[in-house]
Amino acid sequence: MAADWKVILASKSPRRHQLLKMMGLDFEIKTRDIPEVYPADMPLRHIPDYLAQLKSDAFSEEMQPQEVYITSDTVVILGDEIIEKPQDLEDARRMLGKLSGKTHEVCSGVCLRSLDQKHTFSELTQVSIRDLADKEIDHYLEISPPLDRAGAYGIQDWIGLVGVTGVQGCFYNVVGLPTSHLYQALKQHFPQVLSI
Repeated sequence: MAADWKVILASKSPRRHQLLKMMGLDFEIKTRDIPEVYPADMPLRHIPDYLAQLKSDAFSEEMQPQEVYITSDTVVILGDEIIEKPQDLEDARRMLGKLSGKTHEVCSGVCLRSLDQKHTFSELTQVSIRDLADKEIDHYLEISPPLDRAGAYGIQDWIGLVGVTGVQGCFYNVVGLPTSHLYQALKQHFPQVLSI
């Protein structure tokens, strides 16, 4: 990384923090509560891009030269429905019951932004989950309450280990960031923030 360039991850997600560290990026964290509101008629797969850019816009007035902001949003899509983050454990139980025995999509939007450049991309991964017994869902909610996760689960957690039967696409996209795509986008648009 060029010494005078700075990467800023605008996210509270501990999974995204961990993934950027694993990628070898030096970064700072800035967060802000931004309502995740999108047009009701927006195609579902476009929502993560829209929200990632919305989050980026919230920092536009404080961006400094030689800073790259990374903002992201991830949604879980089942058929024609967005599965949001659960409101409480009962909501999480209902969501996991919906995902049980089905294949859903995990769609992430990522926005890379500096003062003079903006690049947004998305990544889609399909995840298949076997039929889950009620007691399995209850066990998961007892050991790892997933209230901060779209779709009410973490693929790297117990329920992912015992319940996910197939992943088509980027695994790390389901964890929190499409890391391979992110690396390629940084390499193309902001190579100065990479160490190699």
